[in-house]
Amino acid sequence: MSTTSTVRPVLDVVIPVYNEQAGVGACVRRLTEHLQTTFPYPWRVTIADNASTDATLEVARRIAATDERVRVVHLAAKGRGRALKQVWTASDAHILAYMDVDLSTDLDALWPLVAPLMSGHSDLAIGSRLAPGARVVRGAKREFISRCYNLLLRTGLDAGFTDAQCGFKAIRADVAAQLLPHVQDTAWFFDTELLVIAQRCGLRIAEVPVDWYDDPDSRVDVTRTALDDLAGMRLLRRRLATGDIPVERIAAAMGRGRLRGGLGREIGRFAGVGVASTVLHLGLFALLGAGGMALQLANTLALLIATIFNTGANRRFTFGARGRAGALGLQAQGLAIFALTWAFSSAAIWALGALAPQAPTAIATAVVGLANVAATVVKFVVFRSRLRPAGDGNFEPEPAQLATEPGNEPAAGRPTEPGRPLDTEPHAGSRAPVQRGLAQAWRQLGERPTAGSSDSIQPVAAG
Repeated sequence: MSTTSTVRPVLDVVIPVYNEQAGVGACVRRLTEHLQTTFPYPWRVTIADNASTDATLEVARRIAATDERVRVVHLAAKGRGRALKQVWTASDAHILAYMDVDLSTDLDALWPLVAPLMSGHSDLAIGSRLAPGARVVRGAKREFISRCYNLLLRTGLDAGFTDAQCGFKAIRADVAAQLLPHVQDTAWFFDTELLVIAQRCGLRIAEVPVDWYDDPDSRVDVTRTALDDLAGMRLLRRRLATGDIPVERIAAAMGRGRLRGGLGREIGRFAGVGVASTVLHLGLFALLGAGGMALQLANTLALLIATIFNTGANRRFTFGARGRAGALGLQAQGLAIFALTWAFSSAAIWALGALAPQAPTAIATAVVGLANVAATVVKFVVFRSRLRPAGDGNFEPEPAQLATEPGNEPAAGRPTEPGRPLDTEPHAGSRAPVQRGLAQAWRQLGERPTAGSSDSIQPVAAG
């Protein structure tokens, strides 16, 4: 289907290029022919020239001059991440995608890539060479490096996706508006940074197994790229740990807060943290007591250290909170429970001293342990009744509090209901902007989908 300059595109496919004068023409022709025959909505192809030093820019401009569906953006500095961020941020399309100029990924995967985004089911979509069903032809060296890198992502950044670096991705425009301001890398790590932030925000990432053929003429410096990616991983991990990226705020704005786990799972994790805390508490208590410290003082110091550990571990492990936001407030609540635990254990020590003044340290340790169990039950009840998890961030504040925090304005096209400052339903999705855009595109083109097909996209003959 042809598109004109007066119709807002549903899909904008970006092709970042650097010194590709020989291949950019064939790539764009093949892509536009594919879109013309298979994609029934308005689309655009954007060639993003990354400061090429050959004739790539001139070739791209000649292509755009003969096809109004193609545009050219020139950047004065290199960097695939820089090009994607700039073009995606400025695009007026509902769905933003990109693919490598060598078209190593078979284009038959394009529809499966964008369909979950057009339906509103997913927030991002990626082509994966490592997902079940993918068919890949490439050398052993690149296969080994790719699998090692994704293993590092899983262990170092807890990545849940299978392939971060495949040059075949798409994202909804409203999601991009939330995430791109927090993506810093301007080169190859851009993809990984975007996906990890999206995952931490509780956004849904659809994976499409692809047919992929290695380009023997690829000029990517695999070793240098791998070293840069490792440096990017360290920086991203630090930014996430310090709360520099407001994952909980983005999750709330996108309506993708984490669903609360079952009671059994929470009890299991809480119990595991409790066992570790108790071992730490009793170990320190026995060590300090054996060293001659007064039992009450030894108990107080050991319990204080164990409580700080317990609160932090439950915040991260049991309830899924990350970052520094709200950490101090939660530690204050933990210290209040510390006072309760101290009261339980101190009363137990006082009672033991009154009933058996000569009791050995082992007996005192056992009594303190029983008191600790009683306090732990109270702690779990308090934590569960007062705290609710939000998408990979801090414990979720009340809706009224969300409305007053800067940056928690609703995403474009998502009106709020009276008396409800922000849509924070877990995994509510954000179908409305994309679905309205599709309907508007049909109206502008003077065409309508067939009756009964509003919930599914039916390909039509190319116009």
